[in-house]
Amino acid sequence: MGKSINLQSFKEFFNSSTGSGILLFSCLLLSLGIANSPLAAGFTNFLSTTVGYENEFLQLNYSLSAWINDGLMAIFFLLVGLEIKRELVEGELSSPRKAALPILAAIGGAIVPAGIYIALNTGADTAHGWGIPMATDIAFALAVVGLLGKRVPLSLKVFLAALAIVDDLLAILVIAFFYSTSLHVSYLLYAALVFVLLLVFNRLGVKRIWMYLVPGLFIWYFIHHSGIHATIAGVLVAMTLPTNKGSNPSPLERLEHILVKPVNLLIVPLFALVNTNITFQSEMVGGLTSPLGLGIILGLVVGKTAGIFLTSWICVKSGLAKLPELSRWPHIFGVAMLGGIGFTMSIFVSLLSFSDPLYIEEAKLAVLVGSLVAGISGYLFLSALSKKKG
Repeated sequence: MGKSINLQSFKEFFNSSTGSGILLFSCLLLSLGIANSPLAAGFTNFLSTTVGYENEFLQLNYSLSAWINDGLMAIFFLLVGLEIKRELVEGELSSPRKAALPILAAIGGAIVPAGIYIALNTGADTAHGWGIPMATDIAFALAVVGLLGKRVPLSLKVFLAALAIVDDLLAILVIAFFYSTSLHVSYLLYAALVFVLLLVFNRLGVKRIWMYLVPGLFIWYFIHHSGIHATIAGVLVAMTLPTNKGSNPSPLERLEHILVKPVNLLIVPLFALVNTNITFQSEMVGGLTSPLGLGIILGLVVGKTAGIFLTSWICVKSGLAKLPELSRWPHIFGVAMLGGIGFTMSIFVSLLSFSDPLYIEEAKLAVLVGSLVAGISGYLFLSALSKKKG
């Protein structure tokens, strides 16, 4: 019974992620269209509009783009945190044998792209962007593999989802430790006290979701003012939600069910609409062959494929893990290629990496190009593989 519920939960998540990927691509095109039309200046001014409230005790007055990137994306990270915890308790990461392959493959798929970027950008002003090519966009990646339908085994899709979830966890850790500004210890202490309160709620068996979300708003506020990026608050709150291995829906699973569609079908596409408004300039094309552009593109296209595939090969050959059911090595290579679809998280890290607007724009363009090449290559490879098998 529990296994069928877990499978149904995965199918709902996968279907929502597939729809999100299609909507995400549409918002990407719309954003690029606006940025390169007469509407560009008005759109930028609109996103710069400040909304909120501020006095001597409370500061909640930010631009619309900041509310989206720091506020709504915290909800995105809350969902990611819930997915990570569920996988650790009852999913593909719940036992060492099951977790070894996606965890180690994700680590390999993060280290190699970062290494490629660092090798090309050491000593340059753009060296801080090494975290950009480390991420995999779960919505886009699952959307592409979803287009293949039954031509790839379901176990391969589950492996890709688990890998992308671990990848998100690595990206979260990188953001927390390497892309935060100067720390304000007092706000961190306030956030820690509220976090401990939520852990106490969990220990006492509190099941009401709102008793975690309301204090979570305070954690978000304190984290936002501490110097650590505010989206980390979403992950902290997610880790406190109670869950279980049984068939009865836990608070964590209920909240995940509530959030998955709004996040995948509204928040992430809105983030894309706001942050991919790249105004194309002639010098940006040259930026694709600069150390910055090459570091990102080669990291996503070559680094991700090599890192995921080689790490998987070592794990299986050494006996640490086994291939997903009905999958063969060419399947793993195709999935490794799809791992190079960075998009949402890569663009997010780009915004944190640089203060120079030109570097940010060049990084965004390189992420788009690298993700497009990885996505098309992975799709064509897996599609040809299925035809060859047939």
